[in-house]
Amino acid sequence: MGKKSSSNSTSLSIFNPKYYLKKPQQLVLVIFGFISLVLLVSDRQNLTSDHQEEVLRLNEELARLKLQLEDFNVRVKWSAGLDSADISKDDDDDPVSVERREKVKEAMLHAWTSYEKYAWGHDELQPQTRNGVDSFGSLGATLVDSLDTLFIMGLHEQFQRAKEWVANSLDFNKDYVASVFETTIRVVGGLLSAYDLSGDKIFLEKAKDIADRLLPAWNSPSGIPYNRINLAHGSAHNFGWTGGNSILADSGTEQLEFIALSQRTKDPKYQEKVEKVVKELQKTFPADGLLPIYINPRSGTAAYSTITFGAMGDSFYEYLLKVWIQGNKTEAVKHYREMWETSMKGLQSLVRKTTPSSFTYICEKNGNFLSDKMDELACFAPGMLALGSKGYGSGEAEKILSLAEELAWTCYNFYQLTPTKLAGENYYFHPGQDMNVGTSWNILRPETVESLFYLWRITGNKTYQEWGWNIFQAFEKNSRLETGYVGLKDV
Repeated sequence: MGKKSSSNSTSLSIFNPKYYLKKPQQLVLVIFGFISLVLLVSDRQNLTSDHQEEVLRLNEELARLKLQLEDFNVRVKWSAGLDSADISKDDDDDPVSVERREKVKEAMLHAWTSYEKYAWGHDELQPQTRNGVDSFGSLGATLVDSLDTLFIMGLHEQFQRAKEWVANSLDFNKDYVASVFETTIRVVGGLLSAYDLSGDKIFLEKAKDIADRLLPAWNSPSGIPYNRINLAHGSAHNFGWTGGNSILADSGTEQLEFIALSQRTKDPKYQEKVEKVVKELQKTFPADGLLPIYINPRSGTAAYSTITFGAMGDSFYEYLLKVWIQGNKTEAVKHYREMWETSMKGLQSLVRKTTPSSFTYICEKNGNFLSDKMDELACFAPGMLALGSKGYGSGEAEKILSLAEELAWTCYNFYQLTPTKLAGENYYFHPGQDMNVGTSWNILRPETVESLFYLWRITGNKTYQEWGWNIFQAFEKNSRLETGYVGLKDV
């Protein structure tokens, strides 16, 4: 998975990977040699257990070599003056890509039609009981969060019906205690995306309405938001089980939406609230850039708790990078990039490899103790690293992109190593055993596929498309019902 060195050494050996990057024909011959060996071994009857393990190992090595060849081909195209956007255009007329695209669109239409039929206006569809439930305060969460997808896929009749529901039925004046984080990313984000795509001001008006109801959550002594708020009365508080603390991800994952809202309404109050959070955290930002998941809203300082790129930590780091990009990488947002790069040094200190297969993973940390556990939620990290790699100098950029690709391989294998080819909620790593499923459910999380999308767009390597397609097919096989899509209790 590693990238070629920038060394100018000319003393290349056939045992040195650089030799094959200089002479791709030989690399192709090596790959075909591996294929022939795998086929020869596979055709033998009555294989012993040891031989079967060897076939598995060779298949994994073949996949790695294939990925390396794809990377080389991309670099050849780049050397000819093409960028990843030019490379991705090759798919526009590719019949396989066209067919797959239509199948993904059909899957969206299947899910949406079931939602319209059984759960219209409710937050979520329960396909097995064919009814809707309101797990987000009856804010039409599925409908609002799907607006941009409907528009992008050209499902304009469905989009129009959804828009009419937003205009006539979406009411935020509810005596309901909402999650500031969930409401921001799903409702505020969904409405702003629909506004940007369609230009219809009803979406902007609704986004402003709900954001105004969320704003009192930031009225803490430090400016760190409380994570729950009553939408009708504006009273805010935190979950009891956090000991009164705010959650890192819940407090640092509103910046994109609220900055965008200020830009579109010309009202700075939304941006001021969310940017104050980052400035407060910057005051005591640790040298390794790793913040615990609990932040005291009174003092603005971290409380002793787990450090993780999984649940309750993840999107804080993602948003540092994306606000820098949203701000056009200018001096005004330079501190976001600097904080993010500091955090990525910390991330690298948590990276370990399994035995025997050398899967790269990100540990969690409690005090000075590392836990060999990684959430599927942390599989957003490969995409984040790939996206952020372009902000580094050439040597460091290759190192970060290589780490992104190694982590993506691990996340893909979260899926491939289960009987259903779907990932569990988290994984544990033990010496000599590679990885084992921890919590065994799958609730249709998107992180791994999102990272594969980023990596394909950034590198042009179609292997990532294939991996994404394999995961899509596994969802179609295991999660699709006549009435929509469901999670699995055990993968």
